[in-house]
Amino acid sequence: MSTRTTVITGIGSLVTNDPGHGTGPLGLLTDAAVVIDGDTVAWVGPAAQAPAADERFDAEGRALLPGFVDSHAHLVFAGDRTAEFNARMSGQAYSAGGIRTTVAATRAASDAELEANLAGFVREALRQGTTTIECKSGYGLTVEDEARALRIAAKHTPETTYLGAHIVAPEYAEDPAGYVDLVTGEMLDACAPHARWVDVFCEKGAFDGDQARAVLTAGIERGLTPRVHANQLTYGPGVQLAVELGAASADHCTHLTDEDVAALAGSATVATLLPGAEFSTRAEYPSGRRLLDAGAVVALSTDCNPGSSFTSSMAFCIAVAVREMGMTPDEAVWAATAGGAHALRRSDVGVITAGARADLLLLDAPSHVHLAYRPGVPLTAAVWREGVREV
Repeated sequence: MSTRTTVITGIGSLVTNDPGHGTGPLGLLTDAAVVIDGDTVAWVGPAAQAPAADERFDAEGRALLPGFVDSHAHLVFAGDRTAEFNARMSGQAYSAGGIRTTVAATRAASDAELEANLAGFVREALRQGTTTIECKSGYGLTVEDEARALRIAAKHTPETTYLGAHIVAPEYAEDPAGYVDLVTGEMLDACAPHARWVDVFCEKGAFDGDQARAVLTAGIERGLTPRVHANQLTYGPGVQLAVELGAASADHCTHLTDEDVAALAGSATVATLLPGAEFSTRAEYPSGRRLLDAGAVVALSTDCNPGSSFTSSMAFCIAVAVREMGMTPDEAVWAATAGGAHALRRSDVGVITAGARADLLLLDAPSHVHLAYRPGVPLTAAVWREGVREV
């Protein structure tokens, strides 16, 4: 079956994330063109050498980059935590306990309500250039509620994560060991068919190192690949456990020892930084500079959730990472595209090269640097997802 081809020409600055195409880690090209064939990229190079195509789109000197890859989001939920945010901004400290508020609202919501919320957030992210998004369960904490969260999420993304171990369910407050047994047993059995990943919130107030190990090991035995909420609120065993078990990503990485940094740098585990969480909780930011200088692979993600980081804007996260986490604009853009792809162990997204999925973001700006240079400004001019111009 033949497909129509489209050439995007007149690209002032093209981020390919393929050093074989251009300069530096971003593989930057100027005065470039990209050819889309169906849902994939067919050709990348200088505009003057672009092959003919069925359709032509003129970028008019603007910047084109891969669609953002948001590798950490919590989008299946109901309810509102505005009051909690307001209290926190008025001086109350953040803790993991606020999740229980969302659990109660999510359990009470219908499937249709949960899916409508999720679909709305996916559309919101797409309008801002996010073409790949991961989605976790974790706001049901019963066998049926966790399974339905993943069934709903799987309709909108293949990157679904079983997070039954978000916090201990309220019914098991006095029996955390019993809850771990549920998460690693009946709940896992119900959820594994709908998930690619298994995750755990390894943190004071959630799950300790031994409990986290049990959850992740059980998931691995069921064919799921681990990722870990690690070292967000304090120093802890999460990062070391992630590296030991071959997790795709250790997420948050706010409080790291030298040994933690060295472990990440010497492994295939990506350090996924979530600056929206620190911004929204007035907490200490992780040091992207420290991780990058050590040689670790760094990703940026939104951590979109109703409690601690209610943003779907990857551009916002780039700006904060540059301003507060010691990252250069080039490093932050790479982390929000190719870095997220690494965190999801994907090679077909986060890059613009022949054979990659045609997920593209055109900025209403001449350079990707404007994502940090003009914080808060809506710079999305067009978005292609799987070759289809969606925005």
